[in-house]
Parts: sequence; C-alpha cells; structure tokens
Amino acid sequence: MSGATCLTVRVPLAIRRRPGRKTIVTPDGVAPPAQAPATTQTRGDPVLVKALARAFRYQRMLDEGRYSSITEMAEAEHLDRGYMGRLLQLTLLAPDIVEKVLDGTQSENLDLPSLMKSMSLDWRLQCLTLA
Repeated sequence: MSGATCLTVRVPLAIRRRPGRKTIVTPDGVAPPAQAPATTQTRGDPVLVKALARAFRYQRMLDEGRYSSITEMAEAEHLDRGYMGRLLQLTLLAPDIVEKVLDGTQSENLDLPSLMKSMSLDWRLQCLTLA
C-alpha cells in the first residue's frame, strides 16, 4: 500500500445534556455494531427520581409519626429545614408529572431547581406550567 490512507466514518447521533451526565442518542432503527457491549437505556433522570423518592420517604415518615415536625426530621436527617420543606413539596406534584419524571419523558427544561420552586397546588396548572 502506498501513501497514507484516511477513513472518515460519520455516525448520526445527538448528545443530550442531563444534570451530571451526557447521554448519546442514536437514531431509531440503527443497531449498534456486534462488537459493542449491550447498552441499557435509563428511564428517568437520576437526580429527579432520587429527589422524588426522598420526598415521598420523608412524607411517609411524617405520616407514620416517626417525627412530629419537619424541623425535627430535618435535624435528624442533617438537612436544612427550608430544603426539607421544599423537598416535601414534591409530594404535591400532579401524578402526570411524577409519572413523566419516572419514565424519563419530562421536558428537557424540567429540572430539580424548577420543581423546588413554589407552585400551584392545582394539578392542571402544574401541568401547564411545567410542560
């Protein structure tokens, strides 16, 4: 073989930025090469899923009477009382929003800081605001 040979391979893909990670998304219908390791597709954003799980766990602890107040629970869990209160607000999210977060089908701009803001208790308004 004479001279240098150059080979260019173009793969159509998109890089989605998620909090704390980047995900490569290939077009539908394109199978990975046989040598590539099998990949598993993550469903929900781990940061949002973890926050929801914590919120519902803390709410259950309050409901069961393990703690008599948010302040007492925040001290026991070594969290700021204000953060604990905002986290507990996640239990008041519309079921549609919770389902989308768990399925990973929420809008790209929906992140933990936007969920922790004060919002309406009306589920229809939440869906309109956060959609």
